[in-house]
Amino acid sequence: MPEVRVISFDGQQLGIMPTTKALEIAKNEGLDLIEVSPNATPPVVKVLDWGKFRYEQQKQKTKQKTVEVKGIRLGIKIGEHDLVTKLKLAEKFLGKKDKVKFQLRFKGREIVHKELGIDLLNKIIERMSEFAEVEQPPESAGRDMIMVLAPISNKKKSDNNKVTKEENNAENQNS
Repeated sequence: MPEVRVISFDGQQLGIMPTTKALEIAKNEGLDLIEVSPNATPPVVKVLDWGKFRYEQQKQKTKQKTVEVKGIRLGIKIGEHDLVTKLKLAEKFLGKKDKVKFQLRFKGREIVHKELGIDLLNKIIERMSEFAEVEQPPESAGRDMIMVLAPISNKKKSDNNKVTKEENNAENQNS
């Protein structure tokens, strides 16, 4: 690599120069010479502080939130109180911006009555509509029926708030 395109610490292009001269410039500034684009012709290098560069990259990684999928298992004969408890748990997960996967397991001869499973999952969708949106609608997978709910995005929340404000204003004018 006899010649490289050099970019300074503040982002200005210093031009194409021999590698030894680029190393000398970096050394004079007390910084490192890092190859940014090795496949370019000529290769592109940047003069910067390697430690600070790595620190900034790690800081950006910590700001990213990984979305987890939390699982909730149900049976077709779940009681009303048990269902309410499961929905509160799902609401807690959605509040933390995690997705919720509902897994409805059919036992024994229950598999014949898939319509009861669909009814139950639709009831869950209806009750969770203010907290979640359906990401994956109910679908059968062997003896299970699976559905995934995701938290409502901020944009949709603000759109819903606008609609309710408009409805309130319309009701107030009618009164």
